[in-house]
Amino acid sequence: MSEAQPSAVGGTKSHRIYLLLKDAILSGRLPAGNKLPGENKLAEQHGVSRVTVRRAMEALQETGLVTRKAGVGTVVLEQPLDATVMTASVSNLMPNMVKMSQASQVRLLEFAYVPPPEMIRERLGMGHGSKVQRSVRVRMIDGKPFSHLVTHVPETIALHYNEMDLANTPLFVLLERSGVKVDHASQSISATLASHEVAQALDVAVGSPLISLTRVVYDEQGRGVEHLDALYRPDRYRFQIDLERNGNGDSRYWEPKVGGMPTSGKDE
Repeated sequence: MSEAQPSAVGGTKSHRIYLLLKDAILSGRLPAGNKLPGENKLAEQHGVSRVTVRRAMEALQETGLVTRKAGVGTVVLEQPLDATVMTASVSNLMPNMVKMSQASQVRLLEFAYVPPPEMIRERLGMGHGSKVQRSVRVRMIDGKPFSHLVTHVPETIALHYNEMDLANTPLFVLLERSGVKVDHASQSISATLASHEVAQALDVAVGSPLISLTRVVYDEQGRGVEHLDALYRPDRYRFQIDLERNGNGDSRYWEPKVGGMPTSGKDE
């Protein structure tokens, strides 16, 4: 599939339709060989003009998702078999981080010591006037970006490694080398839209939907040792939760399975 940005999507409405159709294609809801509805029908479904629909279709064609043929219509193309999608198990954090570091490459974009934003300072349990080592990295698989990572580590810990170390070694390894005994973490997963800076780093259009993950890692004393804000391309990354049934009778319930099936790993 082409990595070129769709220049045909000019307005907000056409971009929205482009993203909806792109998601349907990449998720398999519109399989290869299927014919998309005509411009008139799509315009009616989405409450837009045919011109708007045509721009979205042209963008899909530019990115290699469909082909448009006179007398036939717009047909979904077969996607390359080597298209890479990373899978991460939410219930298997540390083993997955190891696998991720082995399977991917990293590009370090920023590295500096700065005062942390107030929210991050509080979540890490740091005092006023403290500094953190802030880094911005992009992880890639087969040379294609799939995650944008912004980390904040207390200065007292981060001084044990340098910029070159972070560019070549997973952060969790550097934390352990610094004497940190990681004990637990708090993590939330949501969704957001790509800003101009992030869109450029992940090779997506501005406003594209992204998976958003925030994680705070704590040591054995309950001190915050890392704050991570991670953004992922949903067409190249997904989370998996393995569940098992517990309880008895009417009180049976689902809960995450510890040590679920192996996956391709997490970030960092």
